[in-house]
Amino acid sequence: MTDTRPVTALDLPMVDPLPEATQKYFDICVDKLGMVPNVLKANAFDIDKLNTFTAMYNDLMLGQSGLSKLEREMIAVVVSSINKCFYCLVAHGAAVRQLSGDPMLGEMMVMNYRVADLDARQRAMLDFAAHMTTSSASIEEEHRQGLRDVGFSDRDIWDIANVAAFYNMTNRISSATAMWPNEEYHAQHR
Repeated sequence: MTDTRPVTALDLPMVDPLPEATQKYFDICVDKLGMVPNVLKANAFDIDKLNTFTAMYNDLMLGQSGLSKLEREMIAVVVSSINKCFYCLVAHGAAVRQLSGDPMLGEMMVMNYRVADLDARQRAMLDFAAHMTTSSASIEEEHRQGLRDVGFSDRDIWDIANVAAFYNMTNRISSATAMWPNEEYHAQHR
């Protein structure tokens, strides 16, 4: 597939040539994903910003955690669904389909996670992420305790909150800049 739309509505061209380390990272993306995600291209106008973004993403989404990679992607999709972030729904919906092996779950997460057959732990996690997205100032100890009651540690709660916060931030950037998802995501893992 060939993307026909610009990465964002902003005129911020990628650094050219890319630094060697950045080019290697992009080459790894092509090898593993078959593409360089547009979110990386969007940040590549400023290599320091790109490095900060990728460090945060890699730590939150791929680093050590009591949350599985699938659970973190589910949080990303639920937050993005509430925020109606087209880029993240397309990209992370594909990740949920891939990691779960269940195309229907990916679609349910995008549309309305409450229709999915989730266990009590996943439901509580996603309810917390949704609450955080819609009214974070109203979160109280009872909400954190509800997560503990289904088996989450305080470290897990920290991770849930950080993943949800990261996607609340990136959703707003994606929407504000009209960031367009790579076309390849649409057909993946169906």
